[in-house]
Amino acid sequence: MNFNNTILWRKVFGLSATFLLALLLLVACKKKDSNLGLNTLDPNELLNSAQVDTFSLTTFTIKEDSIISDNAAYAVLGSYNDPKFGAFNANFYTQFRLSGISPNFGDISTITIDSLILGIEYAGYYGSFTNQTLEVFEMTESISIDSTYYSFTTKNHTSTNLIETGYESFTPNPNGITVIGSDTVDTQLRIRLKTALAQQFITEAASGSSTFSSNDNFLNYFKGVHVKVNNGAQSSGTGGAFYFNLNDPLSKMTIYYTQDATQKKYDFLINSECADFNHVDINNSGTNVQTVINDTISGQSEFYAQAFNSRAIVRIPGIENIPKNSIIHRAELILPVQYQTGAKYLPPNEISVSARVNDILSGIGVFGFFDYNYKKYTIDIKNYLQAYVSGQINTTELILSPRFFINSAERIIFNGPSTINKSKPKLIVTYTEF
Repeated sequence: MNFNNTILWRKVFGLSATFLLALLLLVACKKKDSNLGLNTLDPNELLNSAQVDTFSLTTFTIKEDSIISDNAAYAVLGSYNDPKFGAFNANFYTQFRLSGISPNFGDISTITIDSLILGIEYAGYYGSFTNQTLEVFEMTESISIDSTYYSFTTKNHTSTNLIETGYESFTPNPNGITVIGSDTVDTQLRIRLKTALAQQFITEAASGSSTFSSNDNFLNYFKGVHVKVNNGAQSSGTGGAFYFNLNDPLSKMTIYYTQDATQKKYDFLINSECADFNHVDINNSGTNVQTVINDTISGQSEFYAQAFNSRAIVRIPGIENIPKNSIIHRAELILPVQYQTGAKYLPPNEISVSARVNDILSGIGVFGFFDYNYKKYTIDIKNYLQAYVSGQINTTELILSPRFFINSAERIIFNGPSTINKSKPKLIVTYTEF
């Protein structure tokens, strides 16, 4: 920055006249700070800079009503009863595509169907590995990769459960080993479907119809499946949700059959050209989460964020008093959370930080990382605050969410400014006015 003056007079001001004495005391005192943001700050500048951590934060939670959930990175499946957030239930819809058009099954009278397996690769989990009861239904309503689907969207399907009788219950094992034939592959959930469906496919392919002559024809014939759980009422603190990578090449539906003493197979693929979406039901009724969503004042004690459902809001009144010609050297937003080490419902490793600009939720390129030792998120919002001071952003509200908002079941309990707990949220800002 260039100046015409031969002598530079650097003035340091507080946020207002009432804070001036406190700011001078803060500058004079030695303070133990983290190193976040210090790489851009000349140590000599600290002698002429103000540090403020007396902002009165306002915290609350908002519910998101229209969450787009199609073609997410992961499909989410499972249910659990969260003692703080209530019931969570996730399921998904997906299409299949042909691994090869116009397959030739030869003389189908010589075919014996061994099994029909829907294999989907685990990508993670949330909660515990208690048993879950699966259901798979054939969709009777088409979906399209060009359409938008929400977490509340449903599609019509048949009433017949396609899972082979006796195989409905499964124990999740995302950390296990899966062996297919002689190959060990990334861990999968292997769902055994009725062989009658496999026989139906083979008979249709051999009938001379055009069903298997193109993917469009096949999708008109078999529109996809709805995969869900039916666990009934669950005790508080039981159950879990599981994440699956549908775009992995090994996530597919496979007919295993024997023909003339030779074992064969035919795959129906799930890939990036298939439409899919997550459907999630969350019931916060009777919880403090619902109270805070309904009444923002209640969020001063604790406030929340939950995937597919709600976002945490931190409003920062007072930053409008930072002089417009200030250079922000450092801005740390520190957000302690409630979490007991070893608890099954742990906070996500990362949270995303957004702002609402012209009623549109926009990411500001900032993430918060969870510190398991101190049980807090520390977020560098220096660029956001500089943009606000410079007039590029006009909102004092930051919106916080689990980073994988439509790919997980994660949730967070933040301490509010009026918490009875020792650690409270705060914003620490170091700036210089020129």
